[in-house]
Order: sequence, then C-alpha cells, then structure tokens
Amino acid sequence: MGLHNLTPAEGSVKSGKRIARGQGSGRGGTSTRGHKGAKSRSGYSRKRAFEGGQMPLQMRLPKRGFKNPNNITYIGLNLDWLSAYAEKFNQTDITPESLYTNGIIKKGDKFKILGRGEVSKKLNITAHAISESAKTAIEGKGGSFTLA
Repeated sequence: MGLHNLTPAEGSVKSGKRIARGQGSGRGGTSTRGHKGAKSRSGYSRKRAFEGGQMPLQMRLPKRGFKNPNNITYIGLNLDWLSAYAEKFNQTDITPESLYTNGIIKKGDKFKILGRGEVSKKLNITAHAISESAKTAIEGKGGSFTLA
C-alpha cells in the first residue's frame, strides 16, 4: 500500500453544486438566485444589522449616558491599608512602580491616597493624588508626599 492508492471512504466526499452550467443542469438561467432584486445581482452584500427594511434594533433602542473623554479614574488607597502594605513588604518608600511590581495596581493605573486610618511609621509616598487629611497624617509622622 502506498500514498498513490489512498482514497477517501465511500460516500464521505461530495462534489459541489455546479451552478450556472446550462439549463440541463437544473441550476441554469437565474442560477438559483430568483428573478430581479438586489440579491440576484453580482457584488451584492447586505449591510450589517439589516432587517429587511425594518428599523434595525440598534436604532430602535434609546441612547443613554455620556462618556467623558477627559475623565480620570483613581484607585483609592487608604492610610490603614498603606501602613499594612508597608509592614508586609517592609517598605518606607511607596511608589507606583513598587505597587505595580507587587501586583496591587495595573500598569498605567492612577491612585489617590485617602485619609481613613492611621499611619504607623514614617512613609515617603509618591502618588497621583492625595486628600488633605491623608497629607496631614503622613506629614505628622515625619513622612513626605510627592506627586507622580
């Protein structure tokens, strides 16, 4: 047995419909496309979401809301969480890079320091924003804050 005498199993392979090969084929004339209309013409392609002339669903539904392109979303990190983070990873300098390497924020995320809780030790923090209460608490312990 060689590659030259291999054949598919009986009945597993069908030949395709031969369209537009004369009237004797049974698929001549209009070539199964019917008479006239856009679908009978060559090059016809229906638009996405076309519903036969009925108003499409995306046009029937009401449009709501507004997405502000200038919106900046911050991830909030409270002081009690920051002090726990500093204890766990034994850090006094908290930067976006250190938070990213430890899997706390994603690359490109902006975070804001919020004032809930107490600071246990002196922390040097670099963040994108800070609340007034958080800033006074950090500076009260001798720490510093820098905008990223």
